Amino acid sequence: MTYNIKSAANLTPNSQRFLGKSVLITGGAGGMGLAATRMFAAEGAEVSVLDVSHDAGQAMIQDMSEKGYDVFFEQADLSKSKEINAGIDAVLSKRGRINTLFNHAGTIIVKPFHEMTEEEYDFLMDVNVRSAFFVTKRVVNHMMENGGGSIVITGSIASEKAFVYESLYCITKCATLMLSNSIAAEYREYGIRCNAVCPGFVKTAHGLREINELDGLGQEWEDGDLAATQVRICEPEEVAAAALFLASDEASFINGTALYVDNGWNSRG
Repeated sequence: MTYNIKSAANLTPNSQRFLGKSVLITGGAGGMGLAATRMFAAEGAEVSVLDVSHDAGQAMIQDMSEKGYDVFFEQADLSKSKEINAGIDAVLSKRGRINTLFNHAGTIIVKPFHEMTEEEYDFLMDVNVRSAFFVTKRVVNHMMENGGGSIVITGSIASEKAFVYESLYCITKCATLMLSNSIAAEYREYGIRCNAVCPGFVKTAHGLREINELDGLGQEWEDGDLAATQVRICEPEEVAAAALFLASDEASFINGTALYVDNGWNSRG
């Protein structure tokens, strides 16, 4: 079956919604995070990126500089509290403030539940949950003292759905969704909004590796199940556009929601 669908790669910002605002993006040097970095910058934001990959960060800086955007990059392993604090210190020293946080950094392990090791558990919980918790904690403290702000945390279709061979990943993404909900409930009186963006399969290195590894374990996502669930693979720009909307003033009364970027997959049950 052939689907005539306009590519989201052609999505371009249509305003300057973030002009004069300082936006911090974790995991912003690749994949959906990089798409968000480009789109926030095009919308007028002063973008800062924390990412574990020095090489990806340098490539991102060069690309953005060639496009005329001033993006600040600091290499940081966000699974470590010391590097989180050092990275955010560097951002605040450069920008002076953080108005918006897109807390996106994360990864995946595809493996049968009974074969998971303690080391793998610690790794994925640290990268996906610990980093989101402590980055958000530090930024919330800053926002409370500076008139509020907007936070978007990356969840997943796996925040509420269980997947074979992804038990640990599902646990971590359920936790990030609850973190988003909890921040929204606790800090709305301080002018802080927090929402989650929850994509299905996305055409990034992360998403394509996930599909390939699931196929290798006997799933058929590449050839069959993807068409049955979300029709086509999602473009990273489509997720970034959803994050921009949630972070923007256009979503000023949207707080504690999970926006599924999955072409109706979650609604099908």
